[in-house]
Amino acid sequence: MLETLIIKNFKSLKDEIFHLNNLTVFSGLNGMGKSSVIQCLLLLRQSFEKNMLPGKGLSLVGDYVKIGNGADILSVDAEDEHIEYDVSWSDSTKLYLSFKYAPQSNLQAIEQEKQNGDCYAESLFTPSFQYLSAERISPKSSFELSDYDVNDLNSLGVTGEYTAHFIAEKGLNAIPIAALRHPSSTSGNLIDSINAWMSEITPGTKVVAKVIPEINQASLHYQFATSDHFTKAFRPENTGFGLTFVLPVVTAVLSAKPGDFLLIENPEAHLHPAGQSAVARLISIAAENGVQVLIETHSDHFLNGVRTSVKKGVVSPDNVGLYYLSRDINASEHTVQVDQPRIDRFGKIDIWPAGFFDEWDKSLDELLDEV
Repeated sequence: MLETLIIKNFKSLKDEIFHLNNLTVFSGLNGMGKSSVIQCLLLLRQSFEKNMLPGKGLSLVGDYVKIGNGADILSVDAEDEHIEYDVSWSDSTKLYLSFKYAPQSNLQAIEQEKQNGDCYAESLFTPSFQYLSAERISPKSSFELSDYDVNDLNSLGVTGEYTAHFIAEKGLNAIPIAALRHPSSTSGNLIDSINAWMSEITPGTKVVAKVIPEINQASLHYQFATSDHFTKAFRPENTGFGLTFVLPVVTAVLSAKPGDFLLIENPEAHLHPAGQSAVARLISIAAENGVQVLIETHSDHFLNGVRTSVKKGVVSPDNVGLYYLSRDINASEHTVQVDQPRIDRFGKIDIWPAGFFDEWDKSLDELLDEV
C-alpha cells in the first residue's frame, strides 16, 4: 500500500507530507490543491508508461495529465528551483525523485533518483492501478473498444470510455472480493453485482453491454424492472447523466483485487444524495478488504456515507484518512494549508475547519435566524 507522499515545490504544495490510508478522502474549495496531490501520482504513472521513469524525467503532458511546462508546476514561493517527490510504501519500498527545473519544457529531467526495493513493481505502476477522471465520458449509445486496455491493463480508461467493453468482456467473471457482493445480487458475477449496486442507486437498473465487432464498438443500454418484467432497453442518452457517470466507478470497485490502487475524482457526480451515500459504502467495503482508494470529492453526502460505514463497522476508522486543503488569502505565500480531521469509531469527526463541509450548517443557521 502507498503509505506516505512528500511533495516539495509543486504548485501550491511547497513542502507537504500526506499519510495515505486504505481509503483517503481529499476535499477543499476549488483551486486549493486537491488536484495537485492527485496530479503528482498521475505524473509518476504517466512518466513510467512513457518509459521516462526510471532514469529520464517527469513528463508533464500525456494521457493522464496535461499540465504544460515547468513554469506551470514550480511553486510561486519556491526557495530553490527543483521539484521533489518522496514516496514510500508499507512494504518499506521507497522512491525519491528530484527534478531539474526547465521552465519552457514539458519534460523535467531527473536530478537525483533513489530507490529502496522494486518501487516500479508497486500498484501505482502496474495493471493494479485504475484512475477515473472527474471528466468521465458522457452518455451515448456506443463506446470505444480496446482489447489492450481491457485485457492487458485491466483498465476502464481515464474517462471510463472502455467501461462498456470491459463489462461485455468480463461480466461473467466472479468479483475478486466476495464482501463486495450486494445482498440482492443473484450471483457473485461482475454483471450481477453491478446490476445490484446500480439498482440501489436507481431502483431496478439492469445494465446491458455488448461488443459489436462489425463496427469496432461496444453498445450500452439500461433496462428497468417492473412488477413482472424488465422494460425495453433505453439508450444512455435517455436515462440522464448519473447512471453512465457512476457506472465506471461501480465497475472499477467491484472488479478490484486486494492490493489494487484506485484513484477516483468526484465519484458522486450527477447522483442524488442516496446514490452518493451508496457509492461511499461500496468504496468503504473495498477499502476494508485490501483495496487502496484515493478519492477527491466535494460531497457531504459521500463523506457522511463513509462516516456511517465507520459507525456500522463496514470499515475501520484506522483505515480511513481525511484531508482538507485550504489557503489563507492574508498569508504572504501562495501555499496550501493542510488539515487532517479524524473519524472515531462512532463516525464522529474531531475537527471541522472553516469551509470543511459546513455549508449546510451555515445555510440552516440563516434559515432559522429570526428576522
